[in-house]
Amino acid sequence: MSPVPGPRLLTFPGGQVRVHPDPVLLARAVADEFARAALEAIAAKGRFAVALAGGSTPKHAYSHLAAAEETGARKLPWDRIHVFFSDERCVPPGHPDSNFRMARRSLLGCVPIPPPNVHPLRGDETPEEAASAGGLDLAEFFHLGPGEFPRFDLVMLGLGADGHTASLFPGTDALNEKSRLICANWVPKLDAFRLTFTFPVLNAAAEVLFTASGVEKAKVLGEVLGSTPGGATAHPAARVKPSCGKVIWFIDETAATHLT
Repeated sequence: MSPVPGPRLLTFPGGQVRVHPDPVLLARAVADEFARAALEAIAAKGRFAVALAGGSTPKHAYSHLAAAEETGARKLPWDRIHVFFSDERCVPPGHPDSNFRMARRSLLGCVPIPPPNVHPLRGDETPEEAASAGGLDLAEFFHLGPGEFPRFDLVMLGLGADGHTASLFPGTDALNEKSRLICANWVPKLDAFRLTFTFPVLNAAAEVLFTASGVEKAKVLGEVLGSTPGGATAHPAARVKPSCGKVIWFIDETAATHLT
């Protein structure tokens, strides 16, 4: 059996970039990084706090984690893992658009994680009530005082073709939020509210893991990382810069075509 090719490694001011040959190997690598970060955090402090993302690449990574657990190839101490969500649609948890539903079907319903360790955003409540409840959950779990922000061990994020990440869309009010942990963000182009972590939360993380796959992400990815001109500062994803943490991009070769 031929060895699995490793990623190409690139370095930009916006973070390290790991370029994988195809989406399958990309998803496996994301699953491996999740497991590595979990075991490291649990060894250091007894628990792992992670914020999951929606999207196809994270979904496939979650499926790899679930499959490894089922086959015994890799078992994680799920009783020490606490799962949150970096954003959510304002829909009930069983709705096809729900990030929680996707994560439950691909991972959380397939591994022995205790139900209290899963912290969904309440998309079936009013947006402001859901954002407030999510913020209180974070404050309680991380024992936050006034003006403090949670330090996640890992935050998983995607990248939209318009440069958005989580549900921080260009031109929306949540981009300017400096105190709240979670916002009910009105997105005009979607004619809908989205629940989202704010930049202070994202930028307090120990590690942020971005994923991007496909040629439709190539141009904006080059702009966000500053490899190609295009006004990276206009892209919300470019504003994710942890003050005491790291950013790692996991992408495939088709998404890397504008990186130089």
